[in-house]
Amino acid sequence: MRIRIVDAFTDRPFGGNPAGVVLLGAAGFPDTAWLQQVAAEVNLSETAFAHPLPAGGDADWALRWLTPAAEVNLCGHATLATAHVLHTTGAATGTVRFATRSGVLTTTADDSGAITMDFPTAPLTEVEVPPVVAEALGTEVLGAYDTGANLGDLLVELADEKAVRALEPDFAALASPGGRGVIATAAAEAADCGYDFVSRGFFPAVGIDEDPVTGSAHTALAPFWSARLGRDTLVGHQGPAHRTGLVRTTLRGDRTLLTGSAVTVIRGRGPGRVARPPRRRPHAVGSHPTFPASTAYPTNATVSISACAATSGPTRPQRRYSSTKITPMTMLPTRPPMPW
Repeated sequence: MRIRIVDAFTDRPFGGNPAGVVLLGAAGFPDTAWLQQVAAEVNLSETAFAHPLPAGGDADWALRWLTPAAEVNLCGHATLATAHVLHTTGAATGTVRFATRSGVLTTTADDSGAITMDFPTAPLTEVEVPPVVAEALGTEVLGAYDTGANLGDLLVELADEKAVRALEPDFAALASPGGRGVIATAAAEAADCGYDFVSRGFFPAVGIDEDPVTGSAHTALAPFWSARLGRDTLVGHQGPAHRTGLVRTTLRGDRTLLTGSAVTVIRGRGPGRVARPPRRRPHAVGSHPTFPASTAYPTNATVSISACAATSGPTRPQRRYSSTKITPMTMLPTRPPMPW
């Protein structure tokens, strides 16, 4: 089993939203309990699991998304991360079709490395502001909108960008209204800031207090802000202060195109479905101790951490770290800037 950690909706490492990506063999998905255990171990907002499908069908790969606590119907950043891995490893080129809980979703990579995803547009229905949500957010809510059963979020509009940035929600209270989560949004304060609206996403009901950059939420944000701003193509900025990302949205009726970049930061190989305890060996003073026999640690797990290049500056080497030695890897070229 190969696993990667990919930062999505960013063009540099340690930005955007990290997702786990596990590429499986053609035999299909293991049982859901095992997938959930892996997602809990990775402990990111979502881990994507994908396996190739036979040629000639409606889709090229099957794709599922799991948080540490539950499986979800739609996930943008983990889909972007999966497409990025397929393209950068040579497993796919051009357009890739994924069979998912939300139907067949397509992704297309351009020459710059940016990837555009074709997702269903979320239907918006204005509803009364639930008192528990307004109280949990601790700020005035101008309006609330249901995003449909597939997305399952409540979209709330706040007074301004500062109100969105300043949110410190009561996560336990936000988990009580039901659905997947709450998306808080407001228009950008400045016309020349590089984005048109801001948002933050809170999903404690599925084990994620705050998701840094939620691609699927933009299937609701795109129609909401396109109607107000009078433009079909917009750029959204999402995230808490320490980790943010940009999502370009293009509204096409019942479909929404989401465009972003991604960077692989960690590559690893796990033990598969059965983890065995390591063999007990005597060790000299100063050497690495063995684990207790009662602890089930994998024996064949390896990980490589990429010293990824930023958007400017000299090219930097990657290094592979293990418990015994450090060996140089290949050089990563400098990534181009984001296409907008």
